[in-house]
Amino acid sequence: MHILFLTHYFPPEVNAPASRTYENARRWVRAGHRVSVITCAPNHPHGIVYPGYENRLWCSEEHDGIGVLRVKTYLSPNRGVARRSLNYLSYLPSAAAFCRRVRDVDIVVSTSPQFFCGLAGYFVSRRHGCPWVVEIRDLWPESIQAVGAVSQKGALSVLERLELFLYQKPDHIVALTNSFKQHMIRKGIEPGKVSIVTNGADLELFAPQLKENEFRMLQGLQGKFVASFVGTHGMAHALETVLQAARLLQDRPEIVFLLVGDGAERDRILQERDRMGLKNVLMLPQQPKDMVPRILAASDACMVLLRKTELFKTVIPSKIFEAMAMERPILLGVKGESREIIARGECGIAVEPENAAALAEGVMALFRDPERAARLGRNGAVCVRQHYSRDALAARYLDILADVLAGRRSFEEAASTVTALDGGKR
Repeated sequence: MHILFLTHYFPPEVNAPASRTYENARRWVRAGHRVSVITCAPNHPHGIVYPGYENRLWCSEEHDGIGVLRVKTYLSPNRGVARRSLNYLSYLPSAAAFCRRVRDVDIVVSTSPQFFCGLAGYFVSRRHGCPWVVEIRDLWPESIQAVGAVSQKGALSVLERLELFLYQKPDHIVALTNSFKQHMIRKGIEPGKVSIVTNGADLELFAPQLKENEFRMLQGLQGKFVASFVGTHGMAHALETVLQAARLLQDRPEIVFLLVGDGAERDRILQERDRMGLKNVLMLPQQPKDMVPRILAASDACMVLLRKTELFKTVIPSKIFEAMAMERPILLGVKGESREIIARGECGIAVEPENAAALAEGVMALFRDPERAARLGRNGAVCVRQHYSRDALAARYLDILADVLAGRRSFEEAASTVTALDGGKR
């Protein structure tokens, strides 16, 4: 089977969608399938092309057996609605125009958000005459409305119509959470058209390590209790809550809050930290993917935070599974499905989203009881191995794609037979 995957992000970019696509594709290649990816020149999050790459009309490369076609897009930093929208929109015509450079495709998968990357799958699949599967990693426009990125009723109405098109037209949908599936059912989509493949952890990369490692030494964290947040610093994450919790614990110099990553809110959070004079908050820029396990290993607890909205009850942040795989307890400021996972796995402490006092109390609970923290960490690693291994999830995803392709071929064969019989009668 030749799978053509459309994604706005791909390594060497290190955000969650790039990692999910790469980790699945690498395993599909190992299973004997051909995988091609159409993506952009790597530029996230600053809108600046990475060294060694150019934003050309198209160029091709190979990445761990995966064929990669990079197409030209309008570059924009990960902030500001207008320029980011142009960045997302420009991917669609580029992918549609140059997809013919990938030949003999059996099935097209496009991932959304961003909307226009998801929608590109419609045009590319028709150019190749093959089935189309759309992967829904987040609910748009609901998510951008929840953080206030877009509020104009006209724009939201257009996005809602595009959302419905994205659910109705593909041959199949892969959703990341059960809540996403229920949302689509409420929109009139047949339940059998939607399969769930959650995020998970690459257990080859994320495995327990010693806490007192080189990263701790380089950052002067020896002997400290480190509560970390590693990932995008976006509008959805309410990281000012971390600063407020840190202010409550300023009299505990043995406790450090570590924020690692980049995003639209990083500069503001950095300025606010300095304005508040917080010496117990260490902020580092985005790190290479192979550094992330060492940072998580150096943590005593991993914070997973989102704003307090109804929509974010439907979300399961991917960083949960990586921290669990590293045997680190979770401090979870998210309600809904995420909280259910933590409760079932007995692998963390749930706190009220955007509640600094509750977050500070959770940090202190783990600081005062290291045996409990270690037990929660071990429970998380067991839970990930049993239910959220990337190997098992990639295999399930591959089975879904094979079933979609087999169903399309069976339909075409039946249609061909009917046509032949009708011709014979004439």
